[in-house]
Amino acid sequence: MQAPLIDPFQRAISYLRVSVTDRCDLRCLYCMAEQMTFLPKAELLTLEELDRLCSTFIGMGVKKLRVTGGEPLVRRGIMDFFRAMSRHLSSGALEELTLTTNGSQLAKYADDLAACGVRRINVSLDTLDDGKFAHITRWGRLNQVMDGIAAAKAAGMRVKINTVALKGFNEDELFTLLDWCATQQHDLTFIEVMPMGETGDRLDQFWSLKDLRRSIGERLSLIPLAERTGGPARYVQVAETGQKVGFITPLSHNFCESCNRVRLTCTGELYMCLGQEDRADLRDAMRSGLSDGGLEDAIRRAISLKPKGHDFDYSRREVAGQMPRHMSHTGG
Repeated sequence: MQAPLIDPFQRAISYLRVSVTDRCDLRCLYCMAEQMTFLPKAELLTLEELDRLCSTFIGMGVKKLRVTGGEPLVRRGIMDFFRAMSRHLSSGALEELTLTTNGSQLAKYADDLAACGVRRINVSLDTLDDGKFAHITRWGRLNQVMDGIAAAKAAGMRVKINTVALKGFNEDELFTLLDWCATQQHDLTFIEVMPMGETGDRLDQFWSLKDLRRSIGERLSLIPLAERTGGPARYVQVAETGQKVGFITPLSHNFCESCNRVRLTCTGELYMCLGQEDRADLRDAMRSGLSDGGLEDAIRRAISLKPKGHDFDYSRREVAGQMPRHMSHTGG
């Protein structure tokens, strides 16, 4: 075990989010354009390169690995990568292997994921209405996602639902979503829409989680929890149901002071912050024949540039800190 990864603000980096593809089988309105131009295959990290990079991070102290996209389960051969990463669970070097998915392919892969040691997953789901789901995803089918969630649950995985709070879209489903998750024993986390990519007016979509939480609290009793799962969410327990509800608030409450994560894109760019453009190109470094020691040094140099936080801000009725790259490029 080497010296841990420590950023300039004395935060230990123990959480890597790795995007394995920029492709997705949905086109969610707040995430990407309908006619997306995806990256050529040659620009993507190979599965072997992904293995090398992730294994290097794990050797440097990363304990949690989250696989993202795009939609990670549309990447050809993706289960080979999960099987490769499962060896780090077996050795004890990695504490958790998980993924964020739109759920469309879960019915196909749930058993294999569970066999690889995946114990919990996040499923992105913003509505329980068939018509609204088709609208927000442009061509998705809600029943396909529901089948996937059921398969994941049957395989023994814990499911957490991630819902982007969208003003004028799912405000009227707040308690519908809460009730459904309570009935199904799914945790639920709400996320504020972030200014990523050129996909419309974020101010029109922004629903502050301060307001959302206040609405829940007017009907239900919320007990703050000290629990953390390695990410930015802050949790409460609903006294009436016992369920856990999380809030990810990059806009209304900056959570950067405790940031323990970095993001690796499917092209091998390491972003030290979701809301900044500082990055390190690890793909070209590897393809130039960099040794394992050289790769570790490159990672440490990148971590030494990790900023204190992002600049996302809607407070002045304009979108500040907007990132031109789509969320699907960085990894959801």
